[in-house]
Amino acid sequence: MNTPASNDDDLRCAEYALGVLDAQERAALELDASRDLALQNRLDAWQQRLAPLSEDTRPIAPPERVWTRIRSDLGFASAQSSAARQRRFWDSLRVWRWLTVGTSVAALVLLGAVVTLTQQVPRAPTTSTASHGYLVSTIARTDGSVQWSATIDLQRARLVVTPTTRAAIRADRATELWLVPPHAKPIALGVFPSDRPATLTLSTETIGHFSEQAVLAVSEEPPGGSPTGAPTGPVLATGNMHAI
Repeated sequence: MNTPASNDDDLRCAEYALGVLDAQERAALELDASRDLALQNRLDAWQQRLAPLSEDTRPIAPPERVWTRIRSDLGFASAQSSAARQRRFWDSLRVWRWLTVGTSVAALVLLGAVVTLTQQVPRAPTTSTASHGYLVSTIARTDGSVQWSATIDLQRARLVVTPTTRAAIRADRATELWLVPPHAKPIALGVFPSDRPATLTLSTETIGHFSEQAVLAVSEEPPGGSPTGAPTGPVLATGNMHAI
């Protein structure tokens, strides 16, 4: 059920624009695009199409431990007891340059994950989902932290789910993805690894239930998935969908 999706240029460009490719995959796509004008145009189109997703993303101030880790990794965390040394540290142009780099990295991560956008912005009913061909969803926990992102290719009947943070799942448990259409029972989409990207193949019948009014949910289940055809364990995260 889990197969690589990197061979499809259109999906690769969509995932690049969403920020869910790893560094090696991004570098490979950029190299291919530099040699192929059509691919570069397709990549530009996806980035322009997904750019509005960041407009309503709430800025999140990184916690102090992030700055502490950055200072430690850069070698600026050595013990300095005197106030004069502390002042020189914070007045250092080098420090602020590196902290600016750290802030930029954090902002890119938040943008790639499209933090909380689809959870906070109500979407009006639409009839254009099929014409777009793609749906996206950010699947977040109840505290708003995004755990997975999902891209649904309606034309090719497949779904790519990608973790944005490491999920704490016991070794004897599994994560299962569900589609919850409006006013209908959940539909099992499949068990997937919680800590790495996976592609799920969708049936023709299941594709017909996808819309911007439906919700994706992840539950914790026994290995192999729910034995009842409905979620049996706790629901870990949910996310609305919208067309792109």
